[in-house]
Amino acid sequence: MNQPDVECCDLVSTHEEILDRVRQQMPDEDTLYNLTELFHIFGDSTRMRILYVLFASEMCVCDIAALLGITQSAISHQLRLLKSMRLVKSRREGKTVFYSLADNHVKTIINQGLEHVCEI
Repeated sequence: MNQPDVECCDLVSTHEEILDRVRQQMPDEDTLYNLTELFHIFGDSTRMRILYVLFASEMCVCDIAALLGITQSAISHQLRLLKSMRLVKSRREGKTVFYSLADNHVKTIINQGLEHVCEI
């Protein structure tokens, strides 16, 4: 079996000053877990489509469902997940609930990801 090309450090001792600096910069485990969960949410094309729709305009479930050709029930389920991760927010107007992006960070995250995948 072929081993991948991995370079090993020939030193027996570690570079403590580097390790200390990196340890200080590392987020704690809970923060890293939350970050993993955030990126997991972005791992679904339906949720990504919903977020892109909300880039353009605040919308209700009915309009999002009609635009994307997905059932209102499926849209509602995805919106609940997006809202639980604070990626979207809602406001009520009479009996209708309108959804929008929670803040500009959401757009920035997605735009950065899109820029990365579009690089050649």
